[in-house]
Amino acid sequence: MLECRDVVTKRFVAMWGLAKGQVWGPVVVSCAVAGGWTLGTAPAVAQAQPVDSVVVTGSARAARTLDLPFAVTAIDAQALRSGGPMVNLSEALVQVPGLVVNNRNNYAQDLQISSRGFGARAGFGVRGLRMYTDGLPATMPDGQGQVAHFDLAGAQRIEVLRGPFSVLYGNSSGGVIALFSAPARERQVELSADLGSFGLRQLRGAVAAPLGSGFDLRASLSAMETDGFRAQSSADRQLANVRLGWQGATDRVVLLLSNHDQRAQDPLGLTPEAWSADPRSTARVALEGYDATVPTDLLYNTRKTIRQTQGGLRWVHDFGDSSALKESALSVYGGSRGVTQFLAIPPTTQRGTNPAVLFWQRHGGGVVDFDRTYNGADGRLQFGWTGVDLAIGLTVERQTDERRGFENFTGGPAAPSALGVVGEPRRDETNRATSRDAYAQLDWALTPTVSATAGLRSGRVAVDVSDRYVGGLNLDDSGNLAYSYTNPVLGLRWRVQPAWSLHASVARGFESPTLGELAYSADNSGFNRTLLGQTSRQLEVGSKWRGNQVSVDGALFAVDTHNEIGVRTNTGGRSAFQNVGRTRRYGAELSTAWRPAAGWRLQAAATVLHAAYRDGFSTCTAAPCPSTANPAVPVDAGNRIAGTQRATASAELAWLPGWMPGEWALEARGQARTAANDTNGVFAPGFGLVNLRWQHTWALGAAGELQTLLRVDNLADRAYVGSVIVNDGNRRFFEPGAPRSALVSLRWRHGF
Repeated sequence: MLECRDVVTKRFVAMWGLAKGQVWGPVVVSCAVAGGWTLGTAPAVAQAQPVDSVVVTGSARAARTLDLPFAVTAIDAQALRSGGPMVNLSEALVQVPGLVVNNRNNYAQDLQISSRGFGARAGFGVRGLRMYTDGLPATMPDGQGQVAHFDLAGAQRIEVLRGPFSVLYGNSSGGVIALFSAPARERQVELSADLGSFGLRQLRGAVAAPLGSGFDLRASLSAMETDGFRAQSSADRQLANVRLGWQGATDRVVLLLSNHDQRAQDPLGLTPEAWSADPRSTARVALEGYDATVPTDLLYNTRKTIRQTQGGLRWVHDFGDSSALKESALSVYGGSRGVTQFLAIPPTTQRGTNPAVLFWQRHGGGVVDFDRTYNGADGRLQFGWTGVDLAIGLTVERQTDERRGFENFTGGPAAPSALGVVGEPRRDETNRATSRDAYAQLDWALTPTVSATAGLRSGRVAVDVSDRYVGGLNLDDSGNLAYSYTNPVLGLRWRVQPAWSLHASVARGFESPTLGELAYSADNSGFNRTLLGQTSRQLEVGSKWRGNQVSVDGALFAVDTHNEIGVRTNTGGRSAFQNVGRTRRYGAELSTAWRPAAGWRLQAAATVLHAAYRDGFSTCTAAPCPSTANPAVPVDAGNRIAGTQRATASAELAWLPGWMPGEWALEARGQARTAANDTNGVFAPGFGLVNLRWQHTWALGAAGELQTLLRVDNLADRAYVGSVIVNDGNRRFFEPGAPRSALVSLRWRHGF
């Protein structure tokens, strides 16, 4: 018999429209369903009626998505589990409209993530979006973030906010991705194993238990290895996470600890010509095996090592209903991150034969080595009156990067004795970024069917560089800058019917340059003191429908940006940025879920995006730039912004037959061609992929349960470009997508 206390069982019972007493395969449903799902009245044709997801991202208090004046999507734990081995966000977030999460299939680089075109310019890391794990920022004060340490297996849900209300999260918030870990509700141990194509293997162990006296604990440890489908693309990763919670009569405290260690080879991108010749090859310069007797055979063994440790604490106090002050929340966090990366920069680029050339004197080297410490705090007060909710808060965040650079060779640049090693120092500096913000958000029920939400966030981002590598033509590149902003937002929501709402919102946003974008000025020297922050004006109108069998969300959006930050030059292993004027993004999002009959489920999402430069500007494709030999190249007004696509879509058709165990599903994903550079001289071709999956949970009686997942991705074995390295100076724009691949995943859970 199925037991309703099992979350997975409740989800399946409700999802497939089963009623009490109805036969489902070998079992009989013997329970009613609660906690977000209700059943129809006719047992033979009962159809589940979804109650809207409750989210906290973007709102002053927890609320149903139907009641919020902005586009937000919640991805639950079951969807994360179905998407794959739970290693990358790209597995499940493909179903979120407006969001592009491309897997580079290269663990030396983070995922390529953009929201309505924000973040598309990032050649590495994630920019233009804010990311959080249990309220702790995964985005630094300068606006750059990483997501490799996200514990997807321990997540309860992920919330994705797009559009104007993301500006309430401060600097560089073109969208928000927030992960929430699952608290321990039952005493349970879990072991899982994943085995997949191209040497993918992963083991996980987790334990969760209420400890008594209000305490609960969840701890997990995972280890992943892969050989990769390209030469020089193997990787291994270890994640450890601890969540300790305590709940009293009026207080809740959560302590979070995590550690992330990762080593990865870097196969680099491919030129369009190399990709056409062999779409699953590796750039030769990335390989290991340099022979000093053949100095022209430059093989760098490109690779990257990451180390990150983080801890945070969140305390929430409930004041009850006796006063207007309802709740207070305080979050504090701190951590460290270290990265060592070996790049494929030729020795003659780092140290030329003419010591009087400024470009060579100021080159930072072919080995990046930095150690970062970061910390912050957020304090928030929640007030409530009849029909009115108000949240106010203060945030302080800091990061300090001890950044060093070394040559990636030994010996002379014309005839090096070794490559892919740590050579002479070329850079030594301390980079700092600090942000201080104040924010407020008001929700006001104007009438029983109309509500207004207004918010304001005002802050200041200060950056500072202290250069300790000074000598000869390599001058002191120390400097500092500060960026101030005030982001207002206003939204209206009209409940047309109990299941249908319309909304509109408008906001002004801000994005500062990151420390990496400030590293080099246009003349190839040091700190870029001329780079301004970019501002945006955003508009969204949308509709949400929650029916008995169909739910539909749609939105139209428009974004005008001034002082857009773009590439000045990307050559010699260094990127210099500039303000390129105005851009315009506009488009539409649509997502739907439909249950046409018991046992069948369809969901789909689509996005259309126009993202273009409104002003022309000049860029450089070779160094030194500009010069007579390497003149500036014009970028015409109207060109598509690099890294963006005109359209993306995804769909999933799932079937739970009554005569055999398990759920079958076909998944489809399509993407239009992607602009690889701002000149629009190169586009990665569009593609369409089909995946197949089967999953089932086996009841093992006193031994617990076993969840099984089988997947075949890229069923047709299509060759495609999975992501692009925007504006790459070596024209190695294309990062190949994975061939046909299989996954077998087992997850055993047992209560104790």
